[in-house]
Amino acid sequence: MSLPMSITLAQAAAPQGGGLSMIIMMVVLFGLMYFMMIRPQMKRQKEHRTMVSALAKGDEVVSNGGLAGRVEEVGETFITIEIAPNVKVKLQKGAVSQVLPKGSLKSA
Repeated sequence: MSLPMSITLAQAAAPQGGGLSMIIMMVVLFGLMYFMMIRPQMKRQKEHRTMVSALAKGDEVVSNGGLAGRVEEVGETFITIEIAPNVKVKLQKGAVSQVLPKGSLKSA
């Protein structure tokens, strides 16, 4: 028996039912990706939307760019924050990264 013939016989003897196990593995990997990557990101987005919708006058916030100030005016898509006495800046609501506890800016 020659070498190419023995390889052919070995391949023919191998089980051919690998399709179902491949599908199960893909489903498991997708489920793992969903719970490890997609779901936490969706949760963070929901928390951010809730935080932005709850902004009110007098809240102390920090923007994505690092500006810290007190909310003076809240509009539909923009807020006005006071970053220093008589210095006001208009930001998009989505640019707010966190709401600080009351009195945080006075201590800084």
